[in-house]
Amino acid sequence: MAVSKSKIAVGLAVVGLLGVVLGTVLVFVGPIIIDDQIIKNVEINPNNNLSYTMWKDIPVPFFMSIYIFNVLNPEEILAGEKPMVEQRGPYVYSENRWKDNITFHDNKTVSYYEYRQYFFEESMSVGNESDVVTIPNMLVLAASVMLENLPLPVLQLISLTFSSFKEGPFVTKTVGEILWGYDSKLLDFLNNMFPSMMPFKGKFGLFVEFNNSNTGMFTVFTGQDDISIVHKVDSWNGLKKVDYWKSEQCNMINGTAGQMWPPFMTTESTLPFFSPDACRSMELVYERPGTMRGIPVYHFVAPKTLFANGSDYPPNEGFCPCRQSGLLDVRSCRHNSPMFISHPHFYNADPALLQTVNGLSPNEHDHGLFIDIHPETGIPMNVSIKLQLNLLMKKVSGIKQTGKIAEVVMPIIWFGESGYIDGPILNTFRMNLVILPMVMEYMQYIFIALGLGCIVGAVALQLSKKGSKKFINLDPTYTEKNSVRDSDTK
Repeated sequence: MAVSKSKIAVGLAVVGLLGVVLGTVLVFVGPIIIDDQIIKNVEINPNNNLSYTMWKDIPVPFFMSIYIFNVLNPEEILAGEKPMVEQRGPYVYSENRWKDNITFHDNKTVSYYEYRQYFFEESMSVGNESDVVTIPNMLVLAASVMLENLPLPVLQLISLTFSSFKEGPFVTKTVGEILWGYDSKLLDFLNNMFPSMMPFKGKFGLFVEFNNSNTGMFTVFTGQDDISIVHKVDSWNGLKKVDYWKSEQCNMINGTAGQMWPPFMTTESTLPFFSPDACRSMELVYERPGTMRGIPVYHFVAPKTLFANGSDYPPNEGFCPCRQSGLLDVRSCRHNSPMFISHPHFYNADPALLQTVNGLSPNEHDHGLFIDIHPETGIPMNVSIKLQLNLLMKKVSGIKQTGKIAEVVMPIIWFGESGYIDGPILNTFRMNLVILPMVMEYMQYIFIALGLGCIVGAVALQLSKKGSKKFINLDPTYTEKNSVRDSDTK
C-alpha cells in the first residue's frame, strides 16, 4: 500500500528537526571537540604518538646553509683602507636533531638535552669544503682586542709570540678547516698562558663545538594541566634567568625553546623563544596570514627592534654597551671575545654599517628570518632562522699584526637554519589537525542546512496535499447539479 503524503511529511519534519538540533548542538559542542582534539595532539605526552614523536625526534628535514665572507684586500685593510668582501657559498649541511635524557617531572614539566649533527650536502652546495678562503685571524685579532688594556711591554711580547708562531692578521684555509677546526700551536699556547680566555680547546674552528653537541638542559612545561604554557621554558641548565646582561628584563628566559609554541594563536600573538646560541630571549611578531601546502599559517618575522641599540629602543639598554643599531654584543657570554650578532649583510641595521664594508647588499628575501606557523596548533610549518657573526677589528698599539686597521665590525660568516614539514608527517598532520577539524566544522552547517531543507520539504508536501483537497471540493454542489442536469436530459 502506498505511503500517504501525511506520513512522508511527518517523517521529513522529524528528520529535519533532528538535523537542525544536531547541527545546532555541533555549533556549540563542535569547537569544544575540535579544541580538545588539538590539545590532546600538541601536549607533550608519551602516550600521544603523533605530537610526541614530532617533538622527540623532529622528523622535519633541517638544513644549515653557511656563507663565508672571503676577504679580497687583506693588505689594504692593514693599511687602514675599507674592507672588501665577497660572499662564498652556500655550503649546505643536513642537520640531524634529537632529544635525549628525557625526564618527566611531577610538576608537569619535562627535561631533556637536544643534540645535533651536521652532514655536508655537496649536491645542495655552491662549492666544496675544500674551497680556500681568506678571513680575519680571530686568534690574533680577537685576542688583540681582548688584551688591549695590558701594559705596552706585555702587548709587544704578545706580538712577538704571534710572530714566533707565524700567525698573521688573516688566515687562508679551506672551508672545512675554518668551520670544523684546524690544529693551532698558538691556540695551545694561549690556553696554557690564559686558561679561561679562549672558548676553544684542541682545534680552532667557528663551528667546532656545534657538531655532536647539545644546547644545554631545557626544562619545559608539558601542557598537560594548562595547554597555554606547553613548550614554555621553565629553566635552562637549572637557571630561571641568565646573568649575561645588565637588566632583569634582558636576562629573562622567555617563551619556548624555539621549536613549537602554545596553540590557539591570534594575530596579536608573538613568538618568544630562548636561544642559547644568542645567549638571550628573542621574539618574533605577526606580519601576515598565508598558506603552505594547503595549510593556513601565520607569517612571523623579526621586528626591527630585535637588535636595536638602547638609544633607538630603550628596553634593549640592558644589552649594551651598544654600537650602531643592528648589532648584538655577545662578548659577555663568549669569554669576552669581541663578537657581534646581526642579521645577514646588516639587514635591518643602521645604514652606517654598510658604509664600513664593501660587498654587502641586504634584502628581506635573502636575509630576513621568519617562521610560518599553524596558528591553531602552534606547530611551525616552515622555518628560516638567519644570523651573522661579526668580529670587531682595530689597531692595537704594541701588536704589530694589527697594522693600521681602522676600527670596524667585520662580517665573518652568516648562516641560515631552515626546515619545513613535508612528506608523510605533513599528510598525517593535515588529516588529524586540519582536515578532520574542518570537516567537523562544516558538518554542523550541513546538518542545519539539510534539516531546514527537510522541514521546508515537509511543509511544502503538507501544503500541496491540502491544496489538492481544496481543489477537488471547490464546488460542493457540483455532483448534485450534474445529477439534476442528467435527469432533465433524459
